[in-house]
Amino acid sequence: MKTNQIPQVSDKQNYSLLILDRVRKYGNKIMMRAKTDGNWRTITWTEFGERMRWAAKALLEMGLKEVQMIAVYSQNKPECTILDIAALSIRCVPVFIYPTNTEFHAEYIVNDSESQIIFVGDQEQYDKVLTFFKESEYLKKIVALNPKIRLDGTENSIYFEDFLEIGRQSSRDAEIDERLSRASQDDVLTLIYTSGTTGEPKGVVLTHYNILFSAAAHDMRLMNPNENDVSLCFLPLSHIFERTWTYYAMTHGMEIYYLDDPKKVIDFIKEAKPTIMCAVPRIYEKIYAAVFHSLESASPLKKKLFRWALSTGAERNNLKKDQLPVPLVLNLKYNIADKLVLSKIRELVGGRVRFMPCAGAPLSQEIEEFFYAVGIFVWYGYGLSETTATVTCHPPYNFKFGLVGTPLPGVQVKIAHNGEILIKGGNVMKGYYKKPEATADVFEDGWFKSGDIGEFDKNGELRITDRIKDLMKTSGGKYIAPQLIESVIGADHFVEQVVAIGDQKKFVSALIVPSFEVLEEYARSNNIPFNSRAELVRNPQIIDFYRQRIEARSKNLANFEKVKEFILLPGELTIESNEITPTMKIKRKFVTERYNDAIEGMYGGA
Repeated sequence: MKTNQIPQVSDKQNYSLLILDRVRKYGNKIMMRAKTDGNWRTITWTEFGERMRWAAKALLEMGLKEVQMIAVYSQNKPECTILDIAALSIRCVPVFIYPTNTEFHAEYIVNDSESQIIFVGDQEQYDKVLTFFKESEYLKKIVALNPKIRLDGTENSIYFEDFLEIGRQSSRDAEIDERLSRASQDDVLTLIYTSGTTGEPKGVVLTHYNILFSAAAHDMRLMNPNENDVSLCFLPLSHIFERTWTYYAMTHGMEIYYLDDPKKVIDFIKEAKPTIMCAVPRIYEKIYAAVFHSLESASPLKKKLFRWALSTGAERNNLKKDQLPVPLVLNLKYNIADKLVLSKIRELVGGRVRFMPCAGAPLSQEIEEFFYAVGIFVWYGYGLSETTATVTCHPPYNFKFGLVGTPLPGVQVKIAHNGEILIKGGNVMKGYYKKPEATADVFEDGWFKSGDIGEFDKNGELRITDRIKDLMKTSGGKYIAPQLIESVIGADHFVEQVVAIGDQKKFVSALIVPSFEVLEEYARSNNIPFNSRAELVRNPQIIDFYRQRIEARSKNLANFEKVKEFILLPGELTIESNEITPTMKIKRKFVTERYNDAIEGMYGGA
């Protein structure tokens, strides 16, 4: 079991009070930036405080009682954070819904949380809410954040600016102050609804103490996050990682750029030029793939220069990582490599990144090492919604690639007899909302049962093996960790998505979605004809090409872990088709059921 120093949180502290203090402290400093119709708009801390106060009073005018909830069903916008803190400042609870969620899931969350008011970001979300608004026994009002949304003309729907005007005209300031006088660290701060890979979503109850504890613990681990930093908010704010990171960024007075479409992040990041931002492994995989895709058409000389620069960067930066002296000659070589190659790769993420916290899914060690070699510290870690995101992450120095770090200060982690990771600390949730049985199932003697399997390396860092529910057992009795196989094969820049199959099967197989942009260019350059993606993935030359790449990637896997058969799919697994969650996690059971005939075909079935 690993333990460490406990972060200190004041008994009287409450997150909304902390943000009010930051409003006074930072005043006219820019707090937020967002693009509207191609133009940047900025919001200062003073302006944020003013709008947040108007929003809080408007919520009071609409009859919101203490501890009641509001729902935010929108893409990332500054208005989302304004509403977030406004609700907290009157001791209410903001609940965020994934912007891509179906009306069924949105209705479930609204009803489960008993949300009184829902804020929507676009026409599609508004129209989805209308399908269940009249039947809801809780919802009273829909507020449209975008003035371009077409409302239904009833008194049930208003625009955000009209909502703010209600607050601006209100004289209920004293009521806000009176509620804040009762605020405590034990107040419920939010419900984070799990994405539901195996069942209906559960509302994770997090308190103000959870957030404050987590912030204090990160302060003791990270390298001087401060008011001069710039963060890019692009993961959905309904995602525990982005939500808690945005809270943390505000705690430190950072400037936050809001991106309403995560698909545009690769282009947007060059414009925002963040110094720190959180991201999931998929982003690093896409950047990695883009770099190696561009290398495919490079001359032999450029390829040789790239490999030399990357090797030089790895040698120099790994010495610095382990706090060892860097020889003068190596430093000179590095400066040349950096100017010619490495700095250009860093420009893909804006050129100013100090470090990038990363969690949410397995990250290939190869990709992690690549980014460190070019001078980008992917601060890899592990956590869950139930633990206010981070449980472990790399220390600043002397860490190992491929591991997810040591426990944050004040967090205890131990491994159960069955290999399950158990967690205790101020970051652990209060429980699941209105689900006492589900809560009891995940706690044992005060320890939260993560559902993940892991082990500690000899240097004290945690290694994640897999999810207990995802572990597969072949018909030969061998246990398989599918996420390991998927991360190994998924690191190939010709692969977009991969699903490992093998439970009760004779061997491991896989469903693979190619990276079609790269594959189509490869096919054209090798005179392989195709009229469609479906035709391309059935071409024997393409299948053989992927077989060779999979075999090369899998050389370090045990023989029973290696993919023996695979199928190339003609299209991506999507949220809309219910194949992946909004957090980009594969709905393994659904996918295997959907492609059951194809899977059986790989094992000699129909």
